[in-house]
Amino acid sequence: MNNFKQLGLSDNLVKVLEEIGFTKPTPIQEQAIPILLINNPTDFIGLAQTGTGKTAAFGLPLIDLVDSNNKATQALIMAPTRELGQQTAKQLVEFSAKYKSLNVEVVYGGAAITNQIKALKNPTQIVVATPGRLLDLIRRKAIKLDNVKHVVLDEADEMLNMGFKEDIDDILSNIKVEHSTWLFSATMPNDIRRIVKKYMTDPKEIAINTEQKSNEDITHQYVITKVGDKLAAVKRFMDIQPDLRGILFCRTRRETQQISDDLSSQGYGVEALHGELSQAQRDSAMRRFKSRSMQLLVATDVAARGIDVSDLTHVIHHTLPDQLEAYTHRSGRTGRAGNKGISLALINPREGRRVNELERMLKISFEKIAVPSADMIKDIRLNKWADQLIHAKIDKGVDEYLEVLLPKLESLSKEDILKVLISKELETLMKQDFSGGDINQSSSGKDSNSRSESGDNRYFINIGTDDGLSKVDLLDFLSEVSGVNRKHIGDIAVQQRRAFFNIETGQTKGFEAKFEGLEMEDGRAIKVNIENNRSGGGGRSNNRGGGGYQGRRDGGRQGGRGNSNRNSPSGGRNNRSRSGNRGRR
Repeated sequence: MNNFKQLGLSDNLVKVLEEIGFTKPTPIQEQAIPILLINNPTDFIGLAQTGTGKTAAFGLPLIDLVDSNNKATQALIMAPTRELGQQTAKQLVEFSAKYKSLNVEVVYGGAAITNQIKALKNPTQIVVATPGRLLDLIRRKAIKLDNVKHVVLDEADEMLNMGFKEDIDDILSNIKVEHSTWLFSATMPNDIRRIVKKYMTDPKEIAINTEQKSNEDITHQYVITKVGDKLAAVKRFMDIQPDLRGILFCRTRRETQQISDDLSSQGYGVEALHGELSQAQRDSAMRRFKSRSMQLLVATDVAARGIDVSDLTHVIHHTLPDQLEAYTHRSGRTGRAGNKGISLALINPREGRRVNELERMLKISFEKIAVPSADMIKDIRLNKWADQLIHAKIDKGVDEYLEVLLPKLESLSKEDILKVLISKELETLMKQDFSGGDINQSSSGKDSNSRSESGDNRYFINIGTDDGLSKVDLLDFLSEVSGVNRKHIGDIAVQQRRAFFNIETGQTKGFEAKFEGLEMEDGRAIKVNIENNRSGGGGRSNNRGGGGYQGRRDGGRQGGRGNSNRNSPSGGRNNRSRSGNRGRR
């Protein structure tokens, strides 16, 4: 089957697709569109990886099934992020160009809800929304669900990863009329199976290349370097590959902004993209990125979900994600539309096992490469500087200064002058990141000694997931209590009753003492020790779901409970359902 007409789409849609250059459907489109059109109404599950054309797979039949003469809202599309929601709405508007009375609105957090309420008062057949904002609109009775015939859950696995399960449950339970539910996802975890069982009836299911966990057009690579040298490594790769254009994924918003600021201050074309930016700032960053006016977008996983750029050369992982699906989503940003791409992981010497796990679980192969040497980068930069010197414009007023200075410079030969200029440029380069020389490290594998080959110290703490602890919570807790910058803390592994982490040498003086006197709410003392000298570790937590420490020091200072104390190691994350904070976008 080689065209959309044969899939059963209307002539109007086929004409639009021809005009915008859509000639051959992707596998997910080829299989999903006939099922959704012919079996209307039907519940449906479509499994396919990122970048396979899922938006058109549900968007095209939706446009044909919606009655554009009916002014009521007939379709809801839920997306995990505002960027993805905006991209989906933009495509639907493009597809429906010949349906003049069909209106698509997109609503999301981070923008004025009053403006969105006003927009929804107009006839709107299709609403694209993030779950949190959609639920707010439902509770305000700003959107009517009486005529909803179709509900689409786009990137369902990502919405659950972001904590929207309760919002989705609330939304679906508010739709009382008979309707079809279409679910599209890259993976099918148990939480999605529960949604299917609860809200869908005999769904038709298709899966496209589910065994192929990673795009064959993507080359997977890794380098081993210390945590503190990762930024220098990124700069060296950008220097040696001036055509590099990609996304650098970071763990936290703070880390994202800091890395972006550091690179920008040294003249690199980068922008940050994370949830603390205003919508105007995010839109501006994406416009500049898509216009190719910068090299690298530094982003969190959540903020990058809506990015749809087909010609990225690289995805760089400043820190590997915790979940296999997240690695697939990240790396899937490159190697699209028939282009080749590189997924490059920056790992510390103890993370070799993480690479092995990704290879085994995703059935991919990683190539170990070296961070370019300082001498190589100096050669590249000097050659670039020489090219700029050759093509530099000569100021019109330079002759009068030359006349004054020439007598002073006459004793210098051309070669002498060039040596001085090159020396000055080398001096500038040495002030940057070249003092460390070779920043490559060798892997220490599964060595459990307290010190890794990079000189990092391996520590143990006697709290874990039983206490509501996540990696992000532990990173924040360790940094805040000890005063050690987050960039010096790495290789965090959180287990049920304990956790492990590395601290760079030079940052460990008095580290363990900073945690003395801290207690969990059940009175259990928090213990932090070098891994091969742990004491009190491994005791089973009796504070399941509690989180938080009391911090009794020198006279019994009483801290708050887990979801109110700013230093709480668990941050009260497991109390979200009670506090009402569902992590809305």
